[in-house]
Amino acid sequence: MMTEELGKIEKPLVEDYKGGRKLFFIPLLFPGKDLPQEFQEKSSRYWKQAESQIANLEDKLGPVNHIFHELVHESGEAGILAINQLGVNSLKIVRSRVEKGAVLEAMESSEILTELTDLSRCLALGLQSQRVFSALYELYNEVNKKRNEHIAGVIKDKLKENETGIFIMAEGHNIQFPDDIKVFYIAPPALDEIKRWWRDYETKLKEQQDQEHDSSAEKPDSPTNP
Repeated sequence: MMTEELGKIEKPLVEDYKGGRKLFFIPLLFPGKDLPQEFQEKSSRYWKQAESQIANLEDKLGPVNHIFHELVHESGEAGILAINQLGVNSLKIVRSRVEKGAVLEAMESSEILTELTDLSRCLALGLQSQRVFSALYELYNEVNKKRNEHIAGVIKDKLKENETGIFIMAEGHNIQFPDDIKVFYIAPPALDEIKRWWRDYETKLKEQQDQEHDSSAEKPDSPTNP
């Protein structure tokens, strides 16, 4: 698998990539309903920059033929409806390419996604038994590996020679693509901004929780009525 960061691709190199199978990877950001407006603004800027970078690549390499989107297990209009229900800002990029003739593919397996969701919920319960936790975690990793293999297989089968696809999924997916697919990592400037903001936000949130915990611990016990 070859991954090139857009900002480092020089013009002659881009032109060399006109042939073969190409995949534009856009990291998926989930907006989060309870996150501050500041994050929503950064997220909106991120997707606008991603759109600009994709359009720039299309000018050099040709139009997008296929779209593969995380958590979408139906194709066409049903898939677009699913993305809309997710509430993610990738919808505009997807819809505009579909209107130009690209196909939104059913990338996920509904059965595998259901298994993974159920296991995630179980692991989030705060299990007391280490044995049970280890067994569930091992099963989770097994199902997640099956999911990654399924996604890689769908992209391998759908993306034909000299075609271009958009792949939208959260970073850290560990999906292995065939060596003949050239993967372009779309990294808008706002992405680093968001990562820095998120680290600061988590730090402040933890500090606030620690302060609340300390404050609660310092309060005297309520007197007991006789």
